[in-house]
Amino acid sequence: MRHLSFTFAILAGIGFGGAALAHGSNHGAEAAPSGPVSAYAFALPQPGSYHLPPIRTAAGGPVLTEKGGSADLAKLLRGHITVFSFIYTRCADICPVATAQLAQLRALVRHYPELNRRVRLVSMSFDPDHDTPAVMADYGTLWRDPGDGGSQWLFVTAPGQAALRPILAAYDQAVAPDPDPQDPTGGLSHILRVFLIDEAGLVRNIYSMDFLDPDLVLTDIRTLATETE
Repeated sequence: MRHLSFTFAILAGIGFGGAALAHGSNHGAEAAPSGPVSAYAFALPQPGSYHLPPIRTAAGGPVLTEKGGSADLAKLLRGHITVFSFIYTRCADICPVATAQLAQLRALVRHYPELNRRVRLVSMSFDPDHDTPAVMADYGTLWRDPGDGGSQWLFVTAPGQAALRPILAAYDQAVAPDPDPQDPTGGLSHILRVFLIDEAGLVRNIYSMDFLDPDLVLTDIRTLATETE
């Protein structure tokens, strides 16, 4: 219950620091926005007016889908412009904040039909002992828009700690046990890293919580899309 109440507080815009969740109010459902809208002190650049150099190849590894099937993470991260994040469902801090921002991003992407079919979100748990495929399926239902379709936002987990460790290392995702093993939120301390991956499977940007703004990420996504238009 603690997680759910905290989540709903975030969705209501309570106690949130950083980019405002109200960005979506600038985009009417009846038409695509004419250009990027920014809550920053500076204007966001026009999509396609800059270049995002490749950083590295997006690493793979064995994962489990929400239905319990086996998949290769690298294959899930190819063929779409993908926003890939590491989370865990018992987190009552940065994970639900970041996931709320990603839900906001999905809502913005839907305003661009041609872009919408090319964009996918993938959220992976680093708590496989608790976050089973069934748990990830329930978590996905909590965050996805019912009319969005499950294929546009995947929630996956690792088959175990041994499979998880090399994936975390490949993405420089730090996760450490919390000193309090009785912590009901899972006892995991971590930083937030969210990766923008192009259709060829190359990481093109990495966001911390400070820069995980839906309008900013959307501008980067639209910039990648212009490369093949």
